[in-house]
Amino acid sequence: MSAADSATQQVHTLYTNHHGWLYGWLRRKLGNACDAADLAHDTFVRVMVSRRLPAQLGEEPRALLTHIAKGLVIDHWRRQDVERAYLEAVAHLPEPEAPSPETRLLVIEALMRIDAMLTSLPARTREVFLLAQLDGLTLHQIAERTHTPVITVRRHIRKALMACMAVA
Repeated sequence: MSAADSATQQVHTLYTNHHGWLYGWLRRKLGNACDAADLAHDTFVRVMVSRRLPAQLGEEPRALLTHIAKGLVIDHWRRQDVERAYLEAVAHLPEPEAPSPETRLLVIEALMRIDAMLTSLPARTREVFLLAQLDGLTLHQIAERTHTPVITVRRHIRKALMACMAVA
């Protein structure tokens, strides 16, 4: 049996033995059967594309499945929060100015990428960047507020801008 056949068999066995349990766990966690089915599917997709499959399964496959699923649940909740905030922000727009469903989807996807980029930044870099971008503070004002030298503030902004360019 080839390595690919062995990996396929492992995933098949894992799916057969644990899909029902994982789906039930996700359904209780999310309170929604459709989302639970989607995230259970996504969990097994993540297992299938993993390059370290045989080493990861080990003696506790449910621990691996739970770990992957928890990350997906957190992503799901984060997306719901971003989507809810965006929809609240555009809810007051008159009908002709309201974004189309396609535009809403594109904006939400962009917001998710921005959220992921901001989350990946170190806390101080994120703080400095948001002070500059959202509050419109100058380098000197940020330096005073954060008790940081201006050159360090400039480095944080540069690092955040580089992260923005990587997302684009």
